[in-house]
Amino acid sequence: MLDRIRASLPSLAPAEQRVARLVLVDPRAFATLPVSQLAERAHVSKPTVVRFCRSMGYDGLSDFKLKLAGSVSEGVPFIHRSVDPDDRTGDVLVKVIDNTVAAFLKYRNDASTFAIEKASEALAATHGTRGRIEFYGVGNSGVVALDAQHKFFRLGVNTISYSDGHMQVMSATLLGPGDCVVVISNSGRTRDLMDACDIARRNGATTIVITATGSPLAAAGQIHLSADHPEGYDRYSPMVSRLLHLMIIDVLATTVALRIGGGRLQPLLREMKNNLRTKRYA
Repeated sequence: MLDRIRASLPSLAPAEQRVARLVLVDPRAFATLPVSQLAERAHVSKPTVVRFCRSMGYDGLSDFKLKLAGSVSEGVPFIHRSVDPDDRTGDVLVKVIDNTVAAFLKYRNDASTFAIEKASEALAATHGTRGRIEFYGVGNSGVVALDAQHKFFRLGVNTISYSDGHMQVMSATLLGPGDCVVVISNSGRTRDLMDACDIARRNGATTIVITATGSPLAAAGQIHLSADHPEGYDRYSPMVSRLLHLMIIDVLATTVALRIGGGRLQPLLREMKNNLRTKRYA
């Protein structure tokens, strides 16, 4: 995060540059001080402080400070180290775990809370009107789509997942206003997923895409939840990408559950848990 601010300095307005330098000099203090003190120390107005945060791609001062606090406190570097053919088992263990943790922390600092809020609102609204929520993915992303269906149907959502391209196109054809589709893709370039997303959007359904920034699928959806990571998908089966997508689904499921409200949801989950007890050994 600090490297990105440093690299953006020349492109910022002079007043915003003063705010940026204040961040770089003492990021820990910046994350804790109120906006009035930040503006006074940088010799700018309070709106300029907020404007700087938005120039850096964050939703505002609160979002920026939250991500900044996390960025300066964690001890895991944001470095992706590829697994090599001659790595020992211990090397593979460390690389896979470190890569995953680093990707999670980077997502926490870079994620747009505005996009997540929009997606959560759309999903909760679809649930409220008893519309359909469908999850599409192929390959590894198909597994994530199935996991998403499992998480959302427990919330009482009318949902299903498809990993077959023909089924995705046919089901998208049946969607309409009030329905919602979540399309998951590592590359964002899978033709079947693009076709299904386009069809669902033409028919009036809300389209949410979880994929890489700058990909064709990212531009095809109405709401884009970026899932960016340094892992290539042409050497080994993607590991970090799948876990990153699963985490994003967890965030969505949790935010939607909160919007539905515990008064309606908790009794349903308790009854489900009680009914499952007979399926387990004592």
